[in-house]
Amino acid sequence: MLFDSHTHSLFSPDADKMAAVERMSLQAYNLGLDFITVTDHCDVNFFLPADECEYPEYQLRDKDMFGSRDYSAKSIDTVMTLKRKCKNLLCGVELGQPLQAPEFAAQVLSVPGLDFVIGSLHMNAGKPDFYWIEYDKMDISEIYALLDDYFSEIFRMAQTADFDSLGHLTYPLRYIEGEHNISVDMSRYDDIVREIFCALIQNGKGIEINTSGLRQKYSKPFPDEKYLRLYRSLGGEIITIGSDAHKLPDIGGGIKEGTELLSECGFRYISLYRARKCEMIKL
Repeated sequence: MLFDSHTHSLFSPDADKMAAVERMSLQAYNLGLDFITVTDHCDVNFFLPADECEYPEYQLRDKDMFGSRDYSAKSIDTVMTLKRKCKNLLCGVELGQPLQAPEFAAQVLSVPGLDFVIGSLHMNAGKPDFYWIEYDKMDISEIYALLDDYFSEIFRMAQTADFDSLGHLTYPLRYIEGEHNISVDMSRYDDIVREIFCALIQNGKGIEINTSGLRQKYSKPFPDEKYLRLYRSLGGEIITIGSDAHKLPDIGGGIKEGTELLSECGFRYISLYRARKCEMIKL
């Protein structure tokens, strides 16, 4: 069984407008995927109209919203409606920065019918998305300070936030190492990553292997093999897989390679969520 549990439709403001949900379902079917979960962005710290947002200058494309309140409602309603005829379709959400606006995170999670919730951190508190930061204009100590704050908040998320699977751990490396070609010593974060994994395992949550990095300059999944092996060695078994596709051609990208890597790292199962219940699918 193959499935893609992290995809974005046209209701994510950084996704291709051709990525209609029904087209995504058909694309997944044509690729031989058994399931596709639509997990549109809901960055809850941008849960207000643009003129009330803290960082309106960082909007990606649409003038009225930053992919939160209205977009999330439209995404969930559309997927829930289409699930009746698209049997391979599951309804999810990528919940960004849940600890930065917990009241809005709770509001999103109260929506009935969600199959899957990814917990993500795209930006540190009071900072723009890691996508927007000009790392080549920063001192390396400033970059490490950003990473320090990133892993610290991820740890707090692992301890207290409500989600099913931790999305793309090491996300900032997509831009720091991948786009800007700046090397960082990740060994300094091994201890806190271990603590993050232990907290997730204790709380019955999983991690995601996000295969988007395989088609990007970074050329590795998020997290990479080193941390996948660490998670498994600590007893971690719940692991989801997603392409993080933002356009139709990227759906299913890297899923086969990702499942093969998981098998090499000692995983026996891959996780699929339906009605927020984890199903362990044998690799």
